Amino acid sequence: VFPSLAQAQASVANEVYKELGQPPVFLFCPTEYCSSLCSPSPSQSCYLQTIGQELLPGIGVIWTGPKVVSQELSGVLLEEVEAVLRRRPVIWDNLYANDYDCRRVFLGPYMGRAPGLMSRLHGLLLNPNCELQANFIPIHTLGTWFQSELGSCALPEHAGTWPLSPGSSDSQGAQDGSYSPQEALELALRDWVAEINQQALEPGR
Repeated sequence: VFPSLAQAQASVANEVYKELGQPPVFLFCPTEYCSSLCSPSPSQSCYLQTIGQELLPGIGVIWTGPKVVSQELSGVLLEEVEAVLRRRPVIWDNLYANDYDCRRVFLGPYMGRAPGLMSRLHGLLLNPNCELQANFIPIHTLGTWFQSELGSCALPEHAGTWPLSPGSSDSQGAQDGSYSPQEALELALRDWVAEINQQALEPGR
């Protein structure tokens, strides 16, 4: 029925999206969801070109970056992806993921993401460590990064893309629009120690 896999996927996704009443959040994960899976590159991929052309504009497209687990995300790469998909991507960030290697637990701060990256994104999802307690620092420092990105967004249309969360960080970096992984880590560690001490005082602990 369809001349290509991409056209088949786009057609099915469009029909489901319309059947559900075109919800405000509807995500599509393409077969080529990172640069290393694209042939020969994201901008020259016939598959991604078709997805960008055929997929309805209200559907978000998931992207993990240069690789499935990307150590860095750059604005240049996201510009290329945005151009071929005809929309800003939703980053599915596997920086902390360890479901593929249970011996690996990442407790470091959120890092390797270029400043001003948020203006290139439609959203960001964090894939955490499988161990619940190990995600305090990853999620805490992601929040600090997010606050710094909100502070650095110069264009009003970018600010409206992301929901503002209640509360604010006392980190100077978040206030002045810069992000320091080391400062974010120290802030997270301070709050984590306080959380651990509070749990230790609870009955039955």
